[in-house]
Amino acid sequence: MGLTKTNLFTDEQNNIAVLAKAFGHPARVAILQYLLKANACINSDLVNELGLAQATISQHLKELKSLGIIQGTVEGVSMSYCINSEKWKTIKTTFNNLFDQLICCEDNNCC
Repeated sequence: MGLTKTNLFTDEQNNIAVLAKAFGHPARVAILQYLLKANACINSDLVNELGLAQATISQHLKELKSLGIIQGTVEGVSMSYCINSEKWKTIKTTFNNLFDQLICCEDNNCC
């Protein structure tokens, strides 16, 4: 997290920030959407689908994999990637818990 003082924040707050950063780049969002839509392990399709350089896609895949959001397996000389369904459920719960903390007022008299 760079120069921020992560020790001032809870583990939950730091975890949410790390996950939000993973979703903070449109290429990573596009990769995740493609994997979710495919609902299968894919490999070289991403280059053709997204129109980005292989090196760029590899960098984003590495970031997503390091957080456990996706998982990969070696198939010959290439890697195949898919959504890590258990981690996806955890991420969904984490963000839903955050979003559910808002107690809405119907008349919207907050600010």
